[in-house]
Amino acid sequence: MPFGLQPIHLVVVFIAALLIFGPRRLPEIGRGVGKAINEFRKGTQEMTESLKDEISRPNQEAQAAAGANQVNSMAPQSHIPPSPIPPMGGPSAAGAPAAPVATVSASGNFCTNCGSPNPAEARFCNKCGTQLSA
Repeated sequence: MPFGLQPIHLVVVFIAALLIFGPRRLPEIGRGVGKAINEFRKGTQEMTESLKDEISRPNQEAQAAAGANQVNSMAPQSHIPPSPIPPMGGPSAAGAPAAPVATVSASGNFCTNCGSPNPAEARFCNKCGTQLSA
């Protein structure tokens, strides 16, 4: 049994409560204790749920911010105008080969989780703390 209580101990406690409070008030006291235990359980469940919500809220905010950063990271990072796309035939209409597409290389590391730029020597993201790939 819990707390090392034997059945004989429970009988002694019940008899002592019966002598102290009497047979009329004992059911009222039992109901009161039952309600108190029920309220305690409800309170602990609510507190546990609110704690879980508070813990998961920063993760949800970080995911929402990461989604917004991914949309922003798709915007051009420099002011280089996009190169014209050649027609489907490959070479241009004049017969000359198509011009190579210029690639923009950004200096530094970009976080794969939130997309924020970090210094080239950084090992962890400055915004979300994710380990950067080397």
